[in-house]
This record gives sequence, C-alpha cells and structure tokens, in this order.
Amino acid sequence: MSLKRFLIGQPIDSVKENRERLNKTMGLAVFSSDALSSVAYATEEMLIPLTLAGLMMVHYSMSISIGIIALIAVVAISYMQTIRAYPSGGGAYIVAKENLGLKMGLIAAAALLIDYVLTVIVSISAGVAAITSAFPSLHSHAVLMCMVSLGFIVIVNLRGLREAGAIFSVPVYIFVGGLFMLVVAGIVHYHSGSIQPRNILPPSTGFEVLPLLLIMRAFASGCTALTGIEAVANGVNAFQQPEAKNASITLAWMALILGVLFIGVTYNVYSYGILPKHDETVLSQLASAVFGTGPMYYVIQFSTFAILILAANTSFAGFPRLGSILAMDNFLPRQLASQGDKLVFSNGILLLGAFSAGLIIMFDGDTHAMIPLYTVGVFIAFSVSQAAMVPHWFKHREGWWIPSMIMNGVGALATTLVLIDITYAKFLHGAWMVMAALPVIIYLMFKIHTHYKSINAQLIPKEMKAETVYAHHSVIIPIGGVNSAVINTIKYAKAISNDVVAIYVCLDTSKATITTELWDKYGMNVPLLVLDSPYRSVIEPIVDYIEGVRDVYTDGVITVILPEFVPSRWWEHLLHNQTAWLLKGILLFKKGVVSTSVPFQLR
Repeated sequence: MSLKRFLIGQPIDSVKENRERLNKTMGLAVFSSDALSSVAYATEEMLIPLTLAGLMMVHYSMSISIGIIALIAVVAISYMQTIRAYPSGGGAYIVAKENLGLKMGLIAAAALLIDYVLTVIVSISAGVAAITSAFPSLHSHAVLMCMVSLGFIVIVNLRGLREAGAIFSVPVYIFVGGLFMLVVAGIVHYHSGSIQPRNILPPSTGFEVLPLLLIMRAFASGCTALTGIEAVANGVNAFQQPEAKNASITLAWMALILGVLFIGVTYNVYSYGILPKHDETVLSQLASAVFGTGPMYYVIQFSTFAILILAANTSFAGFPRLGSILAMDNFLPRQLASQGDKLVFSNGILLLGAFSAGLIIMFDGDTHAMIPLYTVGVFIAFSVSQAAMVPHWFKHREGWWIPSMIMNGVGALATTLVLIDITYAKFLHGAWMVMAALPVIIYLMFKIHTHYKSINAQLIPKEMKAETVYAHHSVIIPIGGVNSAVINTIKYAKAISNDVVAIYVCLDTSKATITTELWDKYGMNVPLLVLDSPYRSVIEPIVDYIEGVRDVYTDGVITVILPEFVPSRWWEHLLHNQTAWLLKGILLFKKGVVSTSVPFQLR
C-alpha cells in the first residue's frame, strides 16, 4: 500500500468527482494529443508511397494534403453534431447501438478498442523514433525506451484525470508552439531565399502518368492525421459544465490547429525537397534544415518526442471509458466498470497498458511496421457513428435537423470511401489483421454477455424447500504437521461442527510417526487419519478422501479448513502455502464442498 500511495497518490473522495473534470485547456491536451501528434508522422507516411514511383510523385503531396484537410473538417463538424445530439457523451458505440442496432454498436466498439491499443503503440514508437533520430546511438534501445515511456503514462493516468491533464498540458502546448514557429520560419526562410532546398524535385509530367494506386495508398497513409478526432465526442463527461459546449469548442480548436499544422508541415517538406529516410524522421530533417542543429532543433525534437509519447494518453482517456460502458452492458468483464482510488477506471488503464506492452515487443518498436494496422479501426468507427446519426436526426427531427442529417450523411459517405481506400491500400501490409481481429473480439463480447446472462438467471433467489437444508456438516483439516497454526485451526473447526477429522498424507513414515505422536498430545481429541500416497502426491489422496466423504453424506456439506500462517513480509508469501492455494483452486469446482483458511499471523 505504501508503494501504491507513492506511485498514484492519496485516494479521492467520490463527492469530489466534479472537481476532477477538465476545462477546455486541459481537455485539449488530454483528448487532442493523439490527433495533434499525428502531424509528426502523417506527412512522412504520405510521402513513403509517393517516393516508390520516383521523385516526380512528391509534387502531388500538396493535393493529397488538401483532400485530407477537407476530410478533417467534415469529420470534425460531423462529430460536433454528435456531441450536440448526445450531450451526455455518446461515443460511436452508444450512437450506433441506439440507431442501428446492437451488432453495429459492437462493431464500432470493437473497432475503437483496437484503434486505442494501436494508438498507444504507434504514438510511443514514433516518439522514440524522434529521439533516436536526434541521437542515433540510442536506436538499439528503442524497445526499452518504449516500455519505460509506456510505464510512465500508465502511472500518470492512474493518478487521476485532472492530474494527468496538468502534467500533459505543458509538453502539448510546447509542441504546438514549436511547430507553429517551425512552419512560419520555414515559409519565411524559403521565400526569402536564405535556405536552399535539400533536394531539387523534378517537374511534374502531368496527371496522365500518375499511378492511381500509389495516390490511393498515399492518401490512406496520410489519413493517420485523423486518428483521435473522435476522442472528444467519446469523453464529453470528462469536461466541466456545460459539458457539451466545452467539448464542442475543444473539438473545433483541435481541428483548426491540426489542419494548419498538417498543411504547413507538408508545404515546408515539399518546398525544401525533404524525402523520407530510414534513420531520420521527415520532421527532424525539416527542423534541422530550418533551424540547423542549434537549441531550437532540440526543442522541436524533444517536444515531438513528448507529445508522441503523451498522444497515447488519448487512448488511456478513451479506452477505459468505453470499456466501462461495455462492462456495464455486460459485454466486457465487470471489473472494467469500477473506478479506482483516483476516480479513474484503473482496471481499464492497466489492461490497455498490458496489451500495448505485448504489441510493442511483438513489433520490436518499429513505427513503420505498425502504421499499416493503424486508422482502419478508427475509420470503421467514423463511418458507423456518422451513419447512425442520419436515422437519429430523421427520427427526432429537432432543431436544424435537415442540415444536421445532411452533414452526418456526407460525413458517413466520405469516411466510408476513405475506409475502402485504406483497407484496399493497406490490406496486404497488415490491415488484414485488424479486419480478422474484429469478428473475434465481437464474438468474445457476445460470449461474455451470454455468460453474465446465464449467471444472472442461475443466481435469481428461489423459494427454499425443506430438502435443501443440509443434513450433515463434515469438517476436514488437511495438515502437514503439528504446529500453532494447526492448533488454531482445530479450535475454529470444533466451533462450527461436531464431525471434525484431520488428515495427513504420508510421504515419509518417520515424519508420519512424529506427527502422530504430537497429535496425540495436541490434537484436542480430534481424530487424525493418515493417508498413504505411493506416488508421492499430496493433493490426490486429499481429494479422493473428500470425494469419499461426499459419497457417504450426499445431502450434506463438507468444509475443508486449511491452516495457513501469514508471514510478515509480502515476498515471504512466495515461499509458503503453495499446496493450500492449489487445493483451494481444485475444491472451487467441487459441488457441496466449501474451502476456507484460518490464518495465523507471524511476527
């Protein structure tokens, strides 16, 4: 408990939950860090497919960027409509479930869960890539740096939403300010002629030679800039009152900043002739071209590293909230529905951290290996959510419902077309794994729901009948010797039943003789039965004996009481009581058998 308090701080009273909510400034840092951080790698991911057909293809980066900016505007406005319709914080799952049915809601939820995990691993690995670009000697330690960064984010999020917002606001705004300076300085230096392009791009040869498939792939890759836009709509309840208004304003800020920075970085990268390199990010090349390798370059790199690492925080704000909603609907384990000491969904945070750590190790912390899996899930959620808003407006017909319905319809059509493009362009590069994972996750959610439904049906209290009263109570005490813990257990056993027997498994005849002699002295007239074990098993003879007693008293109940001494230090528990833990695990599935422990605390 002392370690827990040191890491996450003192618990917060439930009545203070409203004080933990975020204002617009903190909300932008918490929920927009994912979207804003994508500026650091979206341009580079867009350029990689274009350069496959030669440098002349890079000319089309600006046209593709303008298309992506238009898509950002459409999606942002569409989600502002969603916030207006669901001011209590709907999210894609709630919106789709209410308007398109449960199955479509679960498709949206599963897609978002996948995207949240991928957001964490892509953001952290991209942040580490920014540092290894500045310090190439650290490249071999990329996975370790990813794991340390992930652990830091998990701990900060366990400390509470408001504290996480306060910690993350500074690096987010440093990054935004630094990139604005980079974009403006880059444009000024280029047009003044004080800095020459690093590569002279050949002139375009016209649209007719444009490989359409590469353009589609570049557009799909550049759409990573849209990831995280939905986070504000999913977390409306995290904002201070009026929640919906503050969330909408925050979403508008995010979309404007994202659009300006993305088009500004792309324009500068194109103007300076910067091309993707294996050992240095495009943003690092741009910063060094504009600012040299002086202090401002390192400010850009370290702030990029910070926001890319902290971009994972968007997932740690969204995944646990979505998990809690699904858990309350019995589609995920109920443990995810409970808030922890700091009024955050701690179990969801820990689960997301565990999944992310496994995938970082699996993909060796390589951003480019994980990017193809990215954006598929979020665009599925985009499409389903916006499509669900169309019948919502038609059904309720409130306010300016016709323009709202048209806007959401346009948003659904645009995101669906982009989803088809992304799936086609990235399918063989890893998107197939996301598409394959979706039905598996949905199937597991239905199985969990069926399990809880079955459990609830079986646990409904039924009228008590006379024959359900236990006719006999047998108490069995497995012992491994005679000591104070065993004597303490005998006292408890005799207090709850008149039929008490102790059993000892004989693995060594000399030890069995000593135990029998001590039992005659300290056994308090409780019979001791010595069981033979020719194959040196301790558990099997005990279970066989319990089964025999149950066969004799078919209408009775058996209580197996395990003497356990409790060491004073936590690590000492690892040295004792393994047999008791195993036996309790086996007896848990035995009908009519109850297992319990009588602890004996040691100094």
